[in-house]
Amino acid sequence: MPLRLAPTFRDRLAEASRPLAGMWVCSGSPVVAEICAGAGLDWLLIDMEHSPNGLESVLGQLQVVAAYPSTPLVRVPIGDVVTIKRVLDLGAQNLLVPMISSADEARAAVEAVRYPPRGRRGVGSALSRSARWNRVDGYLESAEEHISLFVQIETAAGVEAAAGIASADGIDGVFVGPSDLAASMGLLGQQTHPEVVAAVGRTFDAVREAGKPVGVNAFDPAVAQRYLEAGASFVLVGADVTLLARGSESLKARFID
Repeated sequence: MPLRLAPTFRDRLAEASRPLAGMWVCSGSPVVAEICAGAGLDWLLIDMEHSPNGLESVLGQLQVVAAYPSTPLVRVPIGDVVTIKRVLDLGAQNLLVPMISSADEARAAVEAVRYPPRGRRGVGSALSRSARWNRVDGYLESAEEHISLFVQIETAAGVEAAAGIASADGIDGVFVGPSDLAASMGLLGQQTHPEVVAAVGRTFDAVREAGKPVGVNAFDPAVAQRYLEAGASFVLVGADVTLLARGSESLKARFID
C-alpha cells in the first residue's frame, strides 16, 4: 500500500500566517519528546550536537512525534555526508546542519541530502524508514520534495557570508545561533551583547534579502519578541532539559530553602 510522508518544515513555513514557535528536545528520551510534541508547539528540534542523542534515540523520537502536529527537525552533530545519510535514512525529513560559515559549506550540505547526479547521498530506500521501506511511490525521484535543509550560522565568518549561504540552491532557510556567535566574537556567554544582537540583525537582513526564512534561538521571552519584530520566521523559545532544571530548582527553593 503506498504511503504518504508528512509536509516538510519548508512547507509549513511557506503556509504559515505567523512565525513558528518551537523548543529543543535534548534529553534523548522518546517519552519526553512525546510530552513536548503534545504541547501544541509548531516544531521541535531534536538535537544530536549537544545532547546524548544517537541514531537509535533519534529514531524513537521521530516515531513518537509523528503522531502529533509538531514538525520535528533533527540537528546533526556535523555536516558530513555519512552522518546526514544515516539520519535521513532514519526518516528525518527536516535537517539543521550546524557551523556553516561559507557558501561552499552550505553547498556541501546540499550535496549530502541529494541523490546523484545532483548530490552524494547513498541509495538505501529499500532498507530504511526514509521511504518507508519503498512504500512511498517514487521516493527516489521525488526525495528532494520530502526533505528540507536548514543551516546554522553561528560564527562571525558566517555572518559575513550570510548572503551567499542563504542564496545557495537547496538551502531552505537559515537558523542563527547567538551563543556560539558570541563566542566567535570574543564575547563568550554574552549572547545579548549589543554587538552580538547587531550581528544577528545583519544576518537576518542578508537572509531575508535572499528570499529565505530566518530563525533564531532565544530563551528569554523579551529577546525572542525583539527577534520576532526584527523578522524571524521561526524561533526556539525553550528546551526540555532547561525547563526541567528550572522547574526542579523552583520546587527545591519553595519547599527546602
